[in-house]
Amino acid sequence: MPDGCRVYAIGDIHGRFDLLLDLQEQIKADLEAFPPEESVEIFLGDYIDRGPDSRAVLEYLFAGEKLCDRRVCLKGNHEAVLLDVLSDPSMLPYWCGQGGSATLRSFGVAPPSGGDQRSLVTCHQALLQALSGGFEQFLRSLALSESVGHYFFVHAGIDPRRPMRAQREEDLVWIREPFLSSGRDFGFCVVHGHTPRDEVDIRPNRIDIDTRAFASGRLTCLVLEGGERRFLQTQDVAEPETVRRR
Repeated sequence: MPDGCRVYAIGDIHGRFDLLLDLQEQIKADLEAFPPEESVEIFLGDYIDRGPDSRAVLEYLFAGEKLCDRRVCLKGNHEAVLLDVLSDPSMLPYWCGQGGSATLRSFGVAPPSGGDQRSLVTCHQALLQALSGGFEQFLRSLALSESVGHYFFVHAGIDPRRPMRAQREEDLVWIREPFLSSGRDFGFCVVHGHTPRDEVDIRPNRIDIDTRAFASGRLTCLVLEGGERRFLQTQDVAEPETVRRR
């Protein structure tokens, strides 16, 4: 990290607003105990779907209290799918099958009944209305990546077969292989989520901090400062009722 800079990188939240608030309290305490010259929060995407409170998560990220000097919110594949849904109602069944039904309910919108066209149109119109007031604008403003010092922050990873200038949005938001199995020295360390693990996965060229928070109750934050790495993590392992029913 650059001198005097501390980064808090937060993994996939997936509608667990309760865990986000817990982690934010830990970050706040960390900042008060050891104030840095500059602090940056980087959220790695997948704020929505599966968990019960996607609306609250989004609202907090674009309108809630900012603990750090700078907040960066990256696009995850679940946000990418939702943006596709906004322009194509036929994608609603696919999205709902990926956890989108929980997001709809958090906005007070009833999921569509199967593939019935009238039901899709009704749901789509209600969703467009629900996402007015800043939500859609926030989703469209999400960045694809962020670089700080010798770290590259992204939702899914990079394609090791392509130079950095040729990375595609699809790579950054969706990739798993050949990124996950690559032992290549990228010239920087990639900090990512997207691929859920039971524990943080630390490799020489990447760090995966998606600890399946929506089901495990473990939302992870990687803290980077100077040459130091440490972790903050929630400990609530109870699953919300809406998650247990899925």
